[in-house]
Amino acid sequence: MDTFQVHILAADKTLYEGPCVSLTIPANDGERGILAHHSSMMAAIVPGMIRWQPPGQEVQLAAVSPGMVKVEANEVLVLVDSAERPEEIDEARARRRADEAREAILQKKSIQEYQLAQSTLARALNRLRVKGRGL
Repeated sequence: MDTFQVHILAADKTLYEGPCVSLTIPANDGERGILAHHSSMMAAIVPGMIRWQPPGQEVQLAAVSPGMVKVEANEVLVLVDSAERPEEIDEARARRRADEAREAILQKKSIQEYQLAQSTLARALNRLRVKGRGL
């Protein structure tokens, strides 16, 4: 099976660097899959779940925040603001954040506060979704 080199980097840590069989990233128009010898591209990453499979291992996953991906010469660079594996996610904290964000959305104080609450809610729900898939 053909592989490619992948670097998945968050602002505060390296999530994974090494060979990869497949990579799936969340994008504005849905999920994008990347395999060995993929054509060159750059794309935005939206908050969601990233999945990658190292050779001979099970699929790994993580919740990611916005970022970008660059594919070139059988090498992939993923840069995101934050990334968390399922075991790193505090489910109770994520539920609290989701509840607080829902309450802030209902209060509708200002457009900026509303958009921030929507973003916080989306991140919390994404973290809960990834946590549930990783169990």
